[in-house]
Amino acid sequence: MVLNELGARINGALQALSKEPVIDDKALDALLREICGALLESDVNVRLVQQLRVNVKKRVNMEELASSTNKRKVIQNSVFDELCSLVDPGIEPWQPRKGKQNIVMFVGLQGSGKTTSCTKLASYYKRKGMKVGLVCADTFRAGAFDQLKQNASRAHIPYYGSYTEADPVQIAMDGVSQFKKDKFDLIIVDTSGRHKQEVELFAEMEQIAAAVKPDNTIFVMDGTIGQAADAQARAFKQSVDIGSIIITKMDGHAKGGGAISAVAATGSPIVFIGTGEHMHDLDKFSARPFISKMLGMGDISGLVETVQDLQLDKNEDMMKNIAKGVFTLKDMRDQLQNIMKLGPLSKLMGMMPGMSPEMLKSMDADESTKKLRSYMCVFDSMTEGELNSDGKLFDDEKRLHRVARGSGVRMVEIQALLMQHGQFGQMVKKMGGPNGMLSKMNPAAMQQMAKNPGAMNPNMLKQMGGMGGMQKMIQQMGGMSGVQDMMKQMMGGGGGGMGNMQEMMSQMMGGMGGMGGMGGRR
Repeated sequence: MVLNELGARINGALQALSKEPVIDDKALDALLREICGALLESDVNVRLVQQLRVNVKKRVNMEELASSTNKRKVIQNSVFDELCSLVDPGIEPWQPRKGKQNIVMFVGLQGSGKTTSCTKLASYYKRKGMKVGLVCADTFRAGAFDQLKQNASRAHIPYYGSYTEADPVQIAMDGVSQFKKDKFDLIIVDTSGRHKQEVELFAEMEQIAAAVKPDNTIFVMDGTIGQAADAQARAFKQSVDIGSIIITKMDGHAKGGGAISAVAATGSPIVFIGTGEHMHDLDKFSARPFISKMLGMGDISGLVETVQDLQLDKNEDMMKNIAKGVFTLKDMRDQLQNIMKLGPLSKLMGMMPGMSPEMLKSMDADESTKKLRSYMCVFDSMTEGELNSDGKLFDDEKRLHRVARGSGVRMVEIQALLMQHGQFGQMVKKMGGPNGMLSKMNPAAMQQMAKNPGAMNPNMLKQMGGMGGMQKMIQQMGGMSGVQDMMKQMMGGGGGGMGNMQEMMSQMMGGMGGMGGMGGRR
């Protein structure tokens, strides 16, 4: 991914600092020289790099810092904060509200991935429970409506466009009017791609904005454009009120620092980053989690939000089973299905603390996805009674042979899946049942977690034994190193580690949510 190499270099410089026997001005200068060099190579604006260096030097006063431990921590925190400042203009981005009719207009250069980003954003808010519609007001590019129509149909999102109407302003007005009439929560208007020198297309963009009166105008920027992004972003902002930015094509190996820093310099917040061609390859942007993830420290807030998208609260039977210390094969199947809906598994792995870019690169996400699909075939070949069991019925080899024939999956792989289910079941027993951790919570807290397992607050965390209780959970799973081993095992396709992954996520999402902004602090 773009910026992975940058993150690895900065992280390496910080680790080298921690090994220095003496932390002095010389060590600080060496650190800043490596970090600034990495930023410049990633095409970050030289003025911003110089400012970062000055700001870190101002914040780190060697004479006032007594111990080496304090020096290391202060330096690392200062570097982290200044990296965040590079990509954070300090403006709260606009957010659509459910129950209100929100209109968003997309603008950007031709070929920046604008039409694809429209559908990705629509899909994102559809998963949040909003009623979303797409309007194709791009009559300049041949095939634009066909592309939006195909993308929208694949994502099951209503769309509006015309093969006969040539006026994009009229199409935009008609589409918005239709979706407003049908009480849609979010209406996304796609417009023609244009360059700052194309005066007529800029005038058209202004006319569409005046006609539909968007609540927010999103500027879509190609992440590979480099420092040229600055002039383009400013030109668009002079014509329409750009409220936020989406940066695309951040899944390659090109330099992306220029685009990010140039966008930050315009004063408009980045709201999403496109990281691939799939519908789920749109990551919500927040400065601290982004820098934390780039440096291999994970993105706990993103992990919490992703797990909440699993909508565990809708599976009341599974929540009741976990409270009793029971975990059936059907429970495992349902959660694997939910994980498959979230998109590429590598995206989830990147949110885990300690998952460095090198580790992610070595994992085969495609192989893991194939394995998940084969598991679904295994579950589909089971009877209802087998699915509702704890798996011990498959001590009978005749059942194993029948499921293997029905699913086309080798017996050894089915046995590995059942073994993983058994291990997961043991974890659930420790969590639930009369003597489990969940039994320490009062009935009101239990009911709250069952209704919304992602909303565990600090008070509920205390009822589970505080952070000590969360640490015990992680220890039961082999500690953080054990968790990371599970990640590597799953991504490498070995042994079917998906059960541990889902257990870890469902356990951690509430407790970590109560930890607030740990982003990148170590």
